[in-house]
Amino acid sequence: MAKIGSFGTEIGSKAMLLGSGELGKEVAIELVRLGVEVVACDRYEGAPAMQVAQSSVALNMLDGEALRGAIEACKPDHIIPEVEAIATPTLVELEKEGYHVTPTANAALLTMNREGIRRLAAETLGVATSAYRFASTKEEFLEAVHEVGIPCVVKPIMSSSGHGQSVVKSEADVERAWTISQEGGRAGAGRVIVEGFVDFDYEITLLTVRNVAGTQFCQPVGHIQQDGDYRYSWQPQAMSTVAIAKAQEIAKKVTDALGGYGIFGVEMFIKGDDVIFSEVSPRPHDTGMVTMISQDMSEFALHARALMGLPVPAIRFYGPSASKAIVVEGNTNRVEFGNLEKVLEEPGVDIRIFGKPEVRGHRRLGVILATADSVEEAIAKCDRAYAKLEIKVLPEEK
Repeated sequence: MAKIGSFGTEIGSKAMLLGSGELGKEVAIELVRLGVEVVACDRYEGAPAMQVAQSSVALNMLDGEALRGAIEACKPDHIIPEVEAIATPTLVELEKEGYHVTPTANAALLTMNREGIRRLAAETLGVATSAYRFASTKEEFLEAVHEVGIPCVVKPIMSSSGHGQSVVKSEADVERAWTISQEGGRAGAGRVIVEGFVDFDYEITLLTVRNVAGTQFCQPVGHIQQDGDYRYSWQPQAMSTVAIAKAQEIAKKVTDALGGYGIFGVEMFIKGDDVIFSEVSPRPHDTGMVTMISQDMSEFALHARALMGLPVPAIRFYGPSASKAIVVEGNTNRVEFGNLEKVLEEPGVDIRIFGKPEVRGHRRLGVILATADSVEEAIAKCDRAYAKLEIKVLPEEK
């Protein structure tokens, strides 16, 4: 029987977020709504989830000793990884000692880097994927590019939001791709995956919820990427019934192998009725931010409910919806968003400002959401709202 006791008492429930960005912030809000005490962790102070959690800890989560110390001091009922850059072997050890990791420590370990999940999907489960090779040195990388062929995509085995990712379109791009991969990985320079270029019509994220009531699927999320990072997402992505069935079959096979309860963002390429597996995140997905306006329970509410051992009997989809990322360029700790009364003047439009404390280069600082009678009109609403948004990058405050 699932129980949540009084906050702040010995019978209360405590969750520790490992990663406190915009996605972690929404998970924290949903957990707090359930009466759960949230401890938000990240590598820096003032991260978005820290602004809504009851307490916070700043630490290097790749430092296994520091991570263990923080967890043992907190004694959480639930450890919730929200980023890839975590000392996952430490989580595996702690799970064996009795701590509960969402969805499981093994899922976090396998999906923390692209090698673990790619080998599980392609080599263990027999799921269709793109051609791929892994490389640890520049020599191995050059050989991998030769074997996979050009064009190809190069990614650090551990990164997110497109960091370190690039496309090799010709021999002239090879040297640059290696440099980008070594500078952009979450754990610094290291091993990469070289993927064969997939001929696809579109790509989707299939948000898959494993919970005590079984496995549920959200409407497929379509999205547009730029430099490996999402710029637009929408629901529903139009798909044939055959493709939807195949996508759900693949998503269930992969998430069942990972196990545990929570939401998984399963990324796939679609070509006609064919479905090719790409990646999976055992946590809410950035493209899934559209669910904050498209359905009765956002991906964050679904994650919180599932990991707490509560059922998700059904997901009510409201209708065509879209999101547009607000990406800001500059080097400052002072950004001002203005003209918001105009941004929100059109019915069916909303905005989330993440509260990130600074920008270095470029950074996603918010998202515009919209609903409409069609996906195309929802995207157009996002564009109209974005065009009205005034963004001032002010001089840094020392």
